[in-house]
Amino acid sequence: MDPVNIPIEDTLDLHSFPPAEMGELVEEYLYQALEKGYREVRIIHGRGIGVQRQRVHSILGRHPRVLRYYDAPDRGSTHVILEMEPSR
Repeated sequence: MDPVNIPIEDTLDLHSFPPAEMGELVEEYLYQALEKGYREVRIIHGRGIGVQRQRVHSILGRHPRVLRYYDAPDRGSTHVILEMEPSR
């Protein structure tokens, strides 16, 4: 499958992407968001039974430039605070 170019904004909606691509997609999105200078972003994963939310949180928990993340009140998206400069 050919790569899909998506505009990098402060929000990523995962609804239109296959779950199998989510890990790589979120990683690349965070990298590109940092390159664009975003300090805060939102990842929309939907509410459902929480599988996508759990996957997103797992990725965020391991990412070296994620300072913190928290659920939106409706639990359908996660707000992410990014570290602009990598730690040494």
